[in-house]
Amino acid sequence: MGYETLIVEKRGHVGWLIFNRPDQLNALNGAMGRELPRAWRELASDDDVRVIVNTGAGRGFQTGMDVKEVATAPQNIRGRHDADQKKSERGGGSTAIDNGVWKPVICAINGVCAGMGFHFVMGADIVIAASSASFLDPHVSVGQVSALEPIGLIRRIPFEAVARMVFTGSHERFGPERALQLGLISQIVDPPEKLHDEAQALAEKIARNSPAAMIASKKAMWRSLDRGLTESLDMGMELVSGHWGHPDDAEGPRAFAEKREPRWAPPGSALETES
Repeated sequence: MGYETLIVEKRGHVGWLIFNRPDQLNALNGAMGRELPRAWRELASDDDVRVIVNTGAGRGFQTGMDVKEVATAPQNIRGRHDADQKKSERGGGSTAIDNGVWKPVICAINGVCAGMGFHFVMGADIVIAASSASFLDPHVSVGQVSALEPIGLIRRIPFEAVARMVFTGSHERFGPERALQLGLISQIVDPPEKLHDEAQALAEKIARNSPAAMIASKKAMWRSLDRGLTESLDMGMELVSGHWGHPDDAEGPRAFAEKREPRWAPPGSALETES
């Protein structure tokens, strides 16, 4: 079954999830919101996919909710967001983390990243950007509350930088140099046309590692964000010891000693919805 607003494909051990509404700068409409959970889960459940790259088609990476659809048919795009809604659904169920995907995710910012586009930055493990990328949060300039994006971003970059972006709205944006300085991204790709090649190369480098070990490592890092240090270390030790006995736990040292590439086992569960 295909997708109307996304491109989902596989290049070796690398899965690609590409926003595909280029004429709308990949703004998220109701159809995209419905398709994203299925796309993430398709890639997560494929044992051949070890790493996922998320990017956009055309000039925009992701420019948030389609404001025209919000104006004319808000029920199509906003869904139900109330106090009883599950934690995993509050971001619209749009990102890898929202959908319990534990494979490494690279976000490749190809152009404008605005508003809800930051959900995909927040939900990624590694973020790189083309030299043509730009960043802004226009929520308050169109009368909307900016809350989920800054809450996630202040766990990654300084509070003041987030506050400035929120309150300047559509009247100020910054480029990849500032994003790199803040630690929002880890690499600038120039020329921009090389972004996909660089993302693929990075993903292939990551994909050489044990899929099961990477999944457990990602769980340790992300789950620690909601816990104190002692609880996080206890949880981390449980993940470490839980990996003992997995085939990769023996294969890695054996391959190293024999000076060969390891032959990794299927990762097991790379898809999990937490309560």
